Amino acid sequence: MNIAVYCGSSAGSKEAYTIGAVALGMWIAENGHTLVYGGARGGLMGTIANSVLSNGGKVIGVLPQVESIQNRRHQFLTEYIDTKDMAERKAKMIELADAYIALPGGPGTLDELSDIISLQRLHINENPCILYDIDGFYQPLKAFFEEMQTSGFAAKEDFNRVLISKDLSEIETFIQSR
Repeated sequence: MNIAVYCGSSAGSKEAYTIGAVALGMWIAENGHTLVYGGARGGLMGTIANSVLSNGGKVIGVLPQVESIQNRRHQFLTEYIDTKDMAERKAKMIELADAYIALPGGPGTLDELSDIISLQRLHINENPCILYDIDGFYQPLKAFFEEMQTSGFAAKEDFNRVLISKDLSEIETFIQSR
């Protein structure tokens, strides 16, 4: 299975984020899955790629032709896919993946999550989407999703294919049940 992981190109302010990225990378490799990610060598992106690679897994990096991003390309990718821009990069990662997992990240991660959830809501993409809730990172977003429902902008069913969890066993079960 190809698993797209969205996450920060920086490590964030808590060691727990790095520990979680290492654990997720090990889980991906040990289960014979392939990591599809943004292709960078630094931050949580580099951490998860290194974890997958050091545990014998495969890593597909998808990078746009943006010089500042190309300069951060991971040099040990199993496969490298070049895209013309960020929009094409997002589309390619969605196309390649069977499931989507978000580690903590910034605006780019939020953008990618929003795309996946919107596509699910329209039944264009039915693949599972997981927000790996390390140290409660995604609790504010969970509250926002609930507010969308309470305020009449979304239905509970719009989030049927979304899981917010800190438990890799629960994440694995969720992916396999879809």
